[in-house]
Amino acid sequence: MDDYRIIWTQEGRDGRQESVVTYDKAAAEGHAGCKRAKPGVSDVRIEPAR
Repeated sequence: MDDYRIIWTQEGRDGRQESVVTYDKAAAEGHAGCKRAKPGVSDVRIEPAR
């Protein structure tokens, strides 16, 4: 099973933010959708965890 992380940009913070935990693909898509719905959040991406 592959692990994924969520990366996003948060208004008012320098640089990009990154999830501390990893998710399976389905969970990452669900959490990314929640992030996209939040005000001030942009450029939400799902990337393989390294």
